[in-house]
Amino acid sequence: MAIKIGIIMDPIESINFKKDTTLAILLAAQTRDCEIFYMLQSDLYADQGTPWASMRALLVYDDENEWFKLEKAHERELSELDIILMRKDPPFDLDYIYSTYLLEAAHQLGTMVVNNPQSLRDCNEKFYATQFPQCCPPVLVTSATERLRVFHQKHGDVIFKPLDGMGGSSIFRVKNDDTNLSVILEILTEGGRRQTMAQKYLPEIKYGDKRILLIDGSPIDYCLARVPAIGESRGNLAAGGSGEVQELSDRDRWICEQVGPALKQKGLIFVGIDVIGDYLTEINVTSPTCIKEIDKVCNIDIPGKLIDTMLKKLPSR
Repeated sequence: MAIKIGIIMDPIESINFKKDTTLAILLAAQTRDCEIFYMLQSDLYADQGTPWASMRALLVYDDENEWFKLEKAHERELSELDIILMRKDPPFDLDYIYSTYLLEAAHQLGTMVVNNPQSLRDCNEKFYATQFPQCCPPVLVTSATERLRVFHQKHGDVIFKPLDGMGGSSIFRVKNDDTNLSVILEILTEGGRRQTMAQKYLPEIKYGDKRILLIDGSPIDYCLARVPAIGESRGNLAAGGSGEVQELSDRDRWICEQVGPALKQKGLIFVGIDVIGDYLTEINVTSPTCIKEIDKVCNIDIPGKLIDTMLKKLPSR
């Protein structure tokens, strides 16, 4: 009997074919004779406490002109699926949290959900990295503007960012003599009401913000260093950075050794950590990317490794 895999993602017709990690994962699943069922976040619902969804059978193709075909929608219990991949991009808002409640109900009925719904709620992509202080640069999380000012005075050159941003949005670099500090802190903290992260600026960013992928706690041997565009302090590809594939350094592997066991314990099967220089800066658990960019150079079939790992972990049902 074919393994049934559900995918919750953004509209498949609007993805970037050349770069989309979710499509790469689905292609790998299809080559392993898995049946794929497509859902939007809004398709999930609960009826008398039982998690359901309006889902459509999906075929995917490695064809830039026609990469998917969807069948007619049918109502199914989520527990009919063997695996559900939660690949909805942030924002991590209340609707996202409600979706994890529905997915957790399916998980309790025996469906494997990747990543674990409770861990999606628990592991904020910026704050969770601070649980590994031995790996991090000097960092502060607070809503108090005065504490943020003191941190800035101490370190001189600081990155300020919201805890719920993605793709490099709303990230500010504030140097020692920047006269915009007050207004930046007012905006980010919403006048002292919103938790904000401050990190010491790492000049090694000029060599790239490395995205390292881990599958079930173990790193892929190559990463994507996202090098900032000229005049930028952000390496995010969405902010104009360029990607360079690199082999992991000894320090990268040490960071993975520190983080990997905790990821595995929490059921975070597919994760992307961000490393600048010698320091861990973020742990991305919602919809990590960069598979295609790395595989294009190294040809190591990362999506295949991910699907095979999930199939091996799948309990007998």
